[in-house]
Amino acid sequence: MKQQLDIALTAVAPLVWGSTYYVTTEFLPEGYPVTMAALRALPAGLMLLILARQLPQGIWWMRVFILGALNFTLFWALLFAAAYRLPGGVAATVGAVQPLIVVFLAALLLGTTIRSSAVIAALIGIFGVGLLLLGSGISLDPIGLLAGIGGAVSMGAGTVLTRKWQAPVPLLTFAAWQLTAGGLLLVPLALLFEPPLPPLSAQNMSGILFLSLIGAALTYILWFRGISRIEPGAVAALGFLSPLSAVLIGWALLGQALTPIQIAGAGVVLAAIWLGQRAGRISRPILPKLPIHTST
Repeated sequence: MKQQLDIALTAVAPLVWGSTYYVTTEFLPEGYPVTMAALRALPAGLMLLILARQLPQGIWWMRVFILGALNFTLFWALLFAAAYRLPGGVAATVGAVQPLIVVFLAALLLGTTIRSSAVIAALIGIFGVGLLLLGSGISLDPIGLLAGIGGAVSMGAGTVLTRKWQAPVPLLTFAAWQLTAGGLLLVPLALLFEPPLPPLSAQNMSGILFLSLIGAALTYILWFRGISRIEPGAVAALGFLSPLSAVLIGWALLGQALTPIQIAGAGVVLAAIWLGQRAGRISRPILPKLPIHTST
């Protein structure tokens, strides 16, 4: 029962992340991807930091900025670069190699066993995401492909290192450190590569608040909680829920068509997630549990 609860709570994060495309296209101003990423990460990190009232000490300053760069700064910057240069389906499919990357990085950095079932689950998931999102007439941009692969490697490395480094603090504090560090690193990129923001409407602000409070602060606490309790490969497999969620939200809220091939892809993705969880094993938590008083 505890195992199913850990998986269910962790799955909330990628399900919410699937709404990012809808929120971005319907609520946010166009042409400011890095600025929006900074506004998503930094306010959430600072808010959690105020609640945590604790700063990193010693070696944790370096580790937090490494994790923040991998999980947020590099990942989001490369993700947007891939999205601009590749069709959405190709970008999502390239990013879907992350669970496969995590399996091998976990073996390298954590000494975990590479199980054939975990590799098969990752490959099935990539195929399922391809059925969900790939279309005809696709042109492949080499820089976009490299950016997509780089983003998957960045997030995969962040997932494994988050598991490897044992944070001596509650999960809320750990998430606050990473979000703040990632946001701080995004700010100079936004100032360097993007023009100043125009005046924001109430609709823009509501989208930013959703992505920051729900899409970053809440979901990354749940995601880091899952990393501390579930084998990295099994956690990464849950990431397949994000493109599945995006397709379903597009169908439900934007009236986008849901073809038989996409429905088949959804079934393949769910099968891959099930196999990924079966291949994984619940391990002893290495991050402290979130205190009860911080969950309200």
